[in-house]
Amino acid sequence: MIRTGLIGYGLGGMAFHAPLIHAAPDLELAAIVTSRADAVQERHPQVSVVPEVATLLADPGIELVTISTPNDTHFPLARAALAAGKHVVIDKPFATSVAEAEVLVALAEAQGRVLSVFHNRRWDSDFLTVRKLLDQGALGEITLYEARWDRFRPALRGNWHEDAGPGGGVLIDLGPHLIDQALALFGPPQSITADIAAQREGSQVDDYFELTLHYGRMRAVLSSASIVPAPRPRFAVHGTKASFVKHGLDPQEVQLRDGGRADAPGHGVEDPAQHGALIGADGTRRTVVSERGDYRRFYAGIAQAIGEGGVAPVSPADALAGLRIVELARQSAREGRSLPF
Repeated sequence: MIRTGLIGYGLGGMAFHAPLIHAAPDLELAAIVTSRADAVQERHPQVSVVPEVATLLADPGIELVTISTPNDTHFPLARAALAAGKHVVIDKPFATSVAEAEVLVALAEAQGRVLSVFHNRRWDSDFLTVRKLLDQGALGEITLYEARWDRFRPALRGNWHEDAGPGGGVLIDLGPHLIDQALALFGPPQSITADIAAQREGSQVDDYFELTLHYGRMRAVLSSASIVPAPRPRFAVHGTKASFVKHGLDPQEVQLRDGGRADAPGHGVEDPAQHGALIGADGTRRTVVSERGDYRRFYAGIAQAIGEGGVAPVSPADALAGLRIVELARQSAREGRSLPF
């Protein structure tokens, strides 16, 4: 068993990391650093609550540390954990800059430790369905890939996501998920064009973006907006044979937030009402049953990488490429031009 410590027990720690680590047969959730001891005891009474990060990092029995804290703390906490000889998982984003991420990659290599980023959306039910359709060639040659994550949050909430600074804004928060999925499907683009804006009254950070990744004649459009009462399709993928259109989000987050177990029989199974449609060039339409989502595969891969010396399920190089796109997107929007990747 790989004894694991979790830093942070907000939404990410509570709804994602703690239940997924607990469900991994080769991992033991041993300790959580948080001030919310009551919340931990309610769901994980067997887990120790540690008041300080330094105490966790000084524990020689802790091999793996997962960081689920505000974005601008990812880099210093990961650097300290790696320096203490721990394997490290960081919630997205990897860091708030390419320069910070490169420091972490070099330190992990020097320490001989596994370093990975929690890009759990690779195991969303809808994304797995898109990937399967592309692998089968069901759409033909892809000409346009659209992935959107819309919300209706017209009023500011006053949380750290909305604080001015390198860790705030929707591009650095949701953007890494959409970018990582596109890179997983299509690899690095040739160039990038971006439009980024703050649309809500009083917003100090971006709450809208649209990125276009250029792949020859194919385009991948990634977008998120905060004032959308009627969300656009989560995925709309178009090819020379057919289109696939899918609304709604993977169910795992809601299931885990509600206290569901990641190993429950119906976990990750989408409501049939949310299944997407494959629309042929001749207008024929058929429902595509969504694949079962399974975030457990991330931590299973982490355990294997640590125990057997394999490759992490999300490599630091992949996460670094995503951060490079975030930085180029900001430059593209600022200068009003496309930029080579």
